[in-house]
Amino acid sequence: MDETVFGSALGGRLAETARAELLSCRRSIDNIDAALIHMLAERFRCTQRVGELKAAHHLPPADPERERQQIERLRRLAKDAELDPEFAETFLAFIVKEVIRHHEAIAARQAARAAEASGA
Repeated sequence: MDETVFGSALGGRLAETARAELLSCRRSIDNIDAALIHMLAERFRCTQRVGELKAAHHLPPADPERERQQIERLRRLAKDAELDPEFAETFLAFIVKEVIRHHEAIAARQAARAAEASGA
């Protein structure tokens, strides 16, 4: 471990305790990061199916009313969890933007297949 992180002023025992706590926190963070990745992957599997359904039924890729409801819901959840609601909204906006991009791509693929099938 880099001494500059803890400095020699901490002393041996305190430095060792701080190192142990730091490593414990980092292990927790690593586990949470892994869980986030798996949760996002599952979320995108679900939104993939939503995109397929929207394309099959000629619905627009974006649903502004649903997005508004989700933003309100996540802001409330963030506040209850003592997380900055602005951060939660920014995070959701990033995810929704990516989902819409996926939905647009799905719709374009389905339209191309339909055009190809009709001989256009």
